[in-house]
Amino acid sequence: MKVVAFLGSPRVEGNTELLLNEALRPAKAGGHNVIFFRTNQMNIQPCQNCGSCEETGECIVRDDDMVNVYKAIREGERFILASPIFFFGLTAQIKTLIDRCQCFWCEKYLLKRPISEGRYTRKGLLLMVGGMKMEIGFKCGEATAKAFFRTISVREHKTLFYSGIDAKGAIKKHPTALNDAYEAGKRLILDP
Repeated sequence: MKVVAFLGSPRVEGNTELLLNEALRPAKAGGHNVIFFRTNQMNIQPCQNCGSCEETGECIVRDDDMVNVYKAIREGERFILASPIFFFGLTAQIKTLIDRCQCFWCEKYLLKRPISEGRYTRKGLLLMVGGMKMEIGFKCGEATAKAFFRTISVREHKTLFYSGIDAKGAIKKHPTALNDAYEAGKRLILDP
């Protein structure tokens, strides 16, 4: 099984990455093919809303790291998106990647050529961490992630989010978070 992971956090080995690593542990232990995108270290140009993909289903920008992302999305079977919440939304790094998937939206909804679900029903997992106590930021982040998942033919996903987690490494003190992520990652690859 091919598992594609997107890390939206700019903080190396921060709370979001710790959660994502736990969610990926079962896939790696099971010998599954894991493709990991650390968006903060990638060259991704923002969507220019040029309209080219409306007719072709392909992005006109072909000289950045999205070429590898597009391939992984087409071939992937399980998807994990992990992001901290900044100002009630997913980070700019992951949002830039999501925005560049407009070509998949056009391919699916305008050209009526959705990505195939392949051998397995494509499924997803959303992991979010934020320092704020209110849930609105997580709801906004999930709305964006849900639109992304549905666009790439991921019909269902599970969401885990943790509020009040800000300082680097604070997620380790949460009583269930790391285990929750591990169990969600295990279910993601075991569920048919």
